[in-house]
Amino acid sequence: MNLNQFLLRLHLTPGIGLKGEYLVAQWLADHPGQLRNLLPVEISAIAGILPQHQTKFERGFMSDKISQALARHEAESHYLTFFDVQYPLMLKESWLPPVVLFYQGNLDLLTAPRLLSIVGSRKASPYAEIALKKILPEITAQGFVVVSGLAAGVDSLSHRLALRNHGHTIGVIATGLNLSYPASSQKLQQYMAEHELVISEYPLDAVGKRHRFVERNRLIAGLSQATLVVQAQEKSGSLITANLALQNNRDVMAVPGRIDDPLSCGCNQLIQAGAKAVLTARDILDEYPLLATK
Repeated sequence: MNLNQFLLRLHLTPGIGLKGEYLVAQWLADHPGQLRNLLPVEISAIAGILPQHQTKFERGFMSDKISQALARHEAESHYLTFFDVQYPLMLKESWLPPVVLFYQGNLDLLTAPRLLSIVGSRKASPYAEIALKKILPEITAQGFVVVSGLAAGVDSLSHRLALRNHGHTIGVIATGLNLSYPASSQKLQQYMAEHELVISEYPLDAVGKRHRFVERNRLIAGLSQATLVVQAQEKSGSLITANLALQNNRDVMAVPGRIDDPLSCGCNQLIQAGAKAVLTARDILDEYPLLATK
């Protein structure tokens, strides 16, 4: 079992959790050559697995069930691990990076010079489309790759407008790559899986659950140098992504809106707290002068 197979097996075994996987990856980085000597009980200790989950993990790690899941994923999916040279550096330097990352499409997009994450309300109003149509053409023309979550509303709108303006885009989803959520994004996801890039840390057949969408947000924030929020209610998932970006010491920007519009409340609060207000594409490009047209 090589390092990638070990990490994939670790990822597929219930009971360890995302933080436990990362702790094991850190231990392996500090102890090169020790992989073959690790026993499940030792992995459990390194990962800090809670007592109530230890038996489940230790029995499952080398079980036939996990071996079959491993074989299936190696046959039916493409994946990166934390130690692959193609693993995106920005994500590796973010909070709790995934140890395993499944992907479909053009992996080179992860190494584009600039990635811009765009998030916002799933119940976006026409104002979101007006704002993005004003901002995105120049952004994509300058080589930015748009990162978003393939959700309804601002996410799917950002992907579609990036493509319409001959740009590139990355979708980060909270299900296995063989599933789509919501159903309205299925055709867009299929297109992006063939021509752009779709990534997920979740194995095949993993369905969308509330906590997974929250976990997914840290990847959207971690992949990019900046996160732009376009329409967000107070205490929304988009604000979680913005806060994660701040924790990663990344730029946070927001499109302002009317003070009496609930969909602009979160954006206006971000600006009030110090996020950069974005009125035009130039407000984003000014943060990255080397990419601006001379």
